[in-house]
Amino acid sequence: MKILLDTHTHTLASGHAYSTLEENVKHAAHIGLEAIAVTDHAPMMAHTTCHAYFANLHVIPRILHNVRILRGIELNIMDFDGTVDMDDKILSRLDLAIASLHVPCIKPGTKEENTNACLKAMEHPWIDILGHPGDPRYPLDYDALVQKAKETHTLLEVNNTSLIPGGFRDGSAENIEYMLRLCKKAQVGIVVGSDAHFYTSIGDFTLAKALLKKVDFPKHLICNRNTKCLLAARKRSRLMRQE
Repeated sequence: MKILLDTHTHTLASGHAYSTLEENVKHAAHIGLEAIAVTDHAPMMAHTTCHAYFANLHVIPRILHNVRILRGIELNIMDFDGTVDMDDKILSRLDLAIASLHVPCIKPGTKEENTNACLKAMEHPWIDILGHPGDPRYPLDYDALVQKAKETHTLLEVNNTSLIPGGFRDGSAENIEYMLRLCKKAQVGIVVGSDAHFYTSIGDFTLAKALLKKVDFPKHLICNRNTKCLLAARKRSRLMRQE
């Protein structure tokens, strides 16, 4: 199965990534992706970019090298009440927002605290995706997570980088497999993101696809299999239809 849109990519602006937007897009075109989302780290991550960077994303062309560019952000969940580090005015103007737990921004708490942080973030009207929820450093109640995802139309991420053996989120595979089985049963949508920090990782979903195959995950619940599906599945799309 082809996944034609990478929902989670970083550029030099994130501070600990190593490729330009141009390099990322050219590689996406080379491997036949329809689109990529530019989701650099929000301002509270150490050494990342500033508020003005996200306010100015409108200058990026919608199409570059025949690849559609979604203007996005990876937010940092800052506390156990689900607070994130960008204002609603900017978030409402973007195409996509991921919210994630990152150790530099929030130290891991109890299972209950970590879960509450995610559940509260998922209630945010402009947060479309919960990023890398398999991270074993943050124990989570996946049953509660999947239920909240269904209630709030938040997409849950299968993060390919998290599945790299020996990586800094080593141990994610077991958690994500359990989450996927719950999503399959509850008919909850997911996205697959590379979390690329160098251009050669753009569109690399090898490990994620192997896990999806293992659990026989339904194709129709993989919401970034193409651009049309992802745009329709975003929480913000539902909000805009209601206005």
